[in-house]
Amino acid sequence: MASITIRNIPDEIFKKIKHLSSIEKRSLNSEFLVIIEKGLHSEINEIQMSKKNIPRSIQVNLWENLSGEWEDSRTTEEIKQDIYIHRTLGREIDL
Repeated sequence: MASITIRNIPDEIFKKIKHLSSIEKRSLNSEFLVIIEKGLHSEINEIQMSKKNIPRSIQVNLWENLSGEWEDSRTTEEIKQDIYIHRTLGREIDL
């Protein structure tokens, strides 16, 4: 497990972390780890959300390109048989 030293922690922040660690009945080291984990989780979520924030016009365009009618010359029964034939063995189901 890695170890690091954190220098130049402002007194006010250190006091708050020390106070929080006593309230939560954790060591200072454990409290720092909890704070880092929470902050990391928050940062990752923020980054993931910003990547998912695609403009509406682009979303509409993507969906229009993906959507359309299924074109198949087979009958419904032929399609069902093809699905049954290519299904892997598993539990029995009724359609």
